[in-house]
Amino acid sequence: MADPIRTTCPYCGVGCGILVTADGKIVGDPEHPANRGRLCSKGAALGETLGDGDRLLYPQIRGERASWDAALDLVAATFGHVIAADGPDAVAFYVSGQFLTEDYYVANKLMKGFIGSGNIDTNSRLCMASTVAGHVRAFGEDVVPGCYEDVEAADLVVLVGSNMAWCHPVLYQRLVAAREKRGVKIVVIDPRRTATCENADLHLALQPGSDVALFAGLLLHLAKSGVAKPGFAAGFADVVETARRSAGLLDRVAAVTDLPLADIARFYDWFSATERTVTTFSQGVNQSSAGTDKVNAIINCHLATGRIGRPGMGPLSLTGQPNAMGGREVGGLANQLATHLGFTDAAIDGVRRFWDAPRIATRPGLKAVDLFDAVLDGRVKALWILGSNPADSMPRAGRVREALAACPFVVVSDCWPTDTTALADIVLPAAGWSEKDGTVTNSERCISRQRAFRPPPGEARPDWWMLSRVAHRLGWGRAFHYAGPADIFREHAALSAFENTGMNRRLFDIGAFADLTDDAYDRLSPIQWPVRGDAGGVAGTARLRDADRCFPTEDGRGRLVATPYRAVARPVSPEWPLVLNTGRVRDQWHTMTRTGRVPRLATHSAEPFLDVHSDDAERLHLRTGSLAAVESPHGKMVLPVRVSSSQRRGEVFVPMHWTDHFSSAGPIDRLVGAAVDPVSGQPELKATPVRVAPVAPLWSGLLLRRTEAAPVSSFYWARIPIEQGHAYELRGWEPLPSGRGTEKWVAALLGSPEQAEQIIYADPAQGIFRYASLIDARLDSCLFFARNTAALPSRDIFAAMLGVEVEVGKRLGLLAGRTGSDMSLGDAGRMVCACFGVGVRTLHRAIADRKLSSVAEIGAALRAGTNCGSCVPELAAMLRRG
Repeated sequence: MADPIRTTCPYCGVGCGILVTADGKIVGDPEHPANRGRLCSKGAALGETLGDGDRLLYPQIRGERASWDAALDLVAATFGHVIAADGPDAVAFYVSGQFLTEDYYVANKLMKGFIGSGNIDTNSRLCMASTVAGHVRAFGEDVVPGCYEDVEAADLVVLVGSNMAWCHPVLYQRLVAAREKRGVKIVVIDPRRTATCENADLHLALQPGSDVALFAGLLLHLAKSGVAKPGFAAGFADVVETARRSAGLLDRVAAVTDLPLADIARFYDWFSATERTVTTFSQGVNQSSAGTDKVNAIINCHLATGRIGRPGMGPLSLTGQPNAMGGREVGGLANQLATHLGFTDAAIDGVRRFWDAPRIATRPGLKAVDLFDAVLDGRVKALWILGSNPADSMPRAGRVREALAACPFVVVSDCWPTDTTALADIVLPAAGWSEKDGTVTNSERCISRQRAFRPPPGEARPDWWMLSRVAHRLGWGRAFHYAGPADIFREHAALSAFENTGMNRRLFDIGAFADLTDDAYDRLSPIQWPVRGDAGGVAGTARLRDADRCFPTEDGRGRLVATPYRAVARPVSPEWPLVLNTGRVRDQWHTMTRTGRVPRLATHSAEPFLDVHSDDAERLHLRTGSLAAVESPHGKMVLPVRVSSSQRRGEVFVPMHWTDHFSSAGPIDRLVGAAVDPVSGQPELKATPVRVAPVAPLWSGLLLRRTEAAPVSSFYWARIPIEQGHAYELRGWEPLPSGRGTEKWVAALLGSPEQAEQIIYADPAQGIFRYASLIDARLDSCLFFARNTAALPSRDIFAAMLGVEVEVGKRLGLLAGRTGSDMSLGDAGRMVCACFGVGVRTLHRAIADRKLSSVAEIGAALRAGTNCGSCVPELAAMLRRG
């Protein structure tokens, strides 16, 4: 049997290694340093995402199939015409952290080097831009000084704005294992009580946006206790004075953060007394109008104490996407040039000479929010979007859709149809993660190979290939003459080392790979940069030590940065009295273009929801399962309510994933504002002022179909993938149709063709109506209405019946819920362990019947929690509740 193919997971920034066996089985790579064989629930289900289904297979021009030559000729001709008529800044690229580094490199080189504009930005602007800016201010360059091993070696780990248990679950399991082995203390700083808090020694549920005040107070405490000293970093006195103005005495920190004095004091004492401290941070820090200052306030506490670059200590940024760091390395952000170079005169001249690019951009381009504003007002007339879905993921998503609809020329490259491809003039079919070769860089600077293990379907092609073919058509073929990704990687490596010496030396240097052979590229093992060509051998660097004066600053040391506290950009008001927070759920990814196709990944959180604190719910007359209208200055939607103790009073939470393809309540970014950090340009996605009002549902419904239904807007719906088709949860606040037109309305929901046999069961007195559509005696769809959700039948039972032949004598019994003794489904309840399909009712029964008292015992009995571990916090909570 052939050796398994080693590749990487396409989800979060942990960068897990994967083995794909000859028979197509996907498992964790035990030799990859990031995951050591573990995969999370999403990674474990990757094999279930490989069906071509509704993949984009052929180029399309205005909805009609076209050849690659015709499509690329039109792209090149239109971009060339706009550039000639209106200048290079009238065109733009918007790319993705889902890109491989080689894709990113070609896109950046084409736009900045040859088109001559800085107008290439990436959805990483929504993810990590504040960290990039904070790193540059502190270290002179966008560098992560530590590594994952520090999380295991620390005695205290502080998680800031990071639900690591769900968003980076494999790394979280490494932390939990260290806690069990060595007693590592864990502090979670997050307005919400997330799954990560289940293993925390202290949870600080701070006021949204108050992180800078909390860490300014910590810096003052460290200075007063003598742990922070002036000699550790430059600018100590100024930064301490700014911290004093921002935080001051402990009671002022408590007032700003809305935290108990005792909890703040405990955190400060633990941090002060524990040298081996790691502070990890993620989107709760970055997605803020003060995100860059939050990053620097954290880094300040490590620099001022010398706790950086040594085992078990330092700040550690956790990226959200698989190659957000690779994009930063090549210059994929609009304010970067290439290979960690900015738009200085020396950098521009050096890259111009390296690329032989006389039209090179000389200034930064438009960042994401400004870019789409420029599309809307007509400054950008031609836009190419690659591997991203901004019609759903950008703040003020409705405005972004208006911009795309108004733009004279929009090109979109993607794997699947999205709300963004629907607005494109040209749609290009892109190869997916399983079908293309290249490299990615994870959150600890580790470069890994992504290797193809199946051919692209139809005529799908890698993104770098599309971009280079357009470059050829625009007359720059010699500069884009790549035979494959190895050519691109070698050029990228050579640029990283080009004139990277002396006073201009940068830490990002992978020059050792500039002469890598194709075979060596194919065999490349995971390695952390820098990997310099003059190092006498190929070896990566795990940690970057401040004490070694290795940073590209005046004295080689990190720099303290003054971070005055300021509140969120848009505070609450009597008109908009609640704060809307957005984020991830455990088993879904981004806008669900991949995970939304996997039935078992929908079993934990089947539909979107609005989490509300019990006090707010009582005041607003809301209860779990009811509906609520959520409105901001930018939009309005109706969502199911979950009364949740995880929320702070005055705040609500909605997951970010559901779009128009999956729910009438999508995308949530229709509601989210676009206030940005003044340094990074990253938008504030976690603090939008909203108002919430109850919506009285008159009926509930359940629809199951073998084919997807057309979206409707007259009631709430959520689509859930099932093995034989699609299930829809329905809730309406207007009366069901009656009289003439009812039959046509029901038939449209069922998707019944004229030849279908329709069965109807009605009990108007009880408010129960049931319909089924059979084709060739097989159940094709069914629809149920009741006055409340409790009166609806089990979704799982009827999902299993789709496509099954129903005998004539059993058809009315089918609608009555009598499906036969062999249909004992729907008994497991909501799924807790997606890896092994263990539901909440199964767990409750096993805990009670077998008297299970630990997560380990649950694992031994049911296997739950023994794979990725992302369900472990929920299992622990169930045990505590009894």
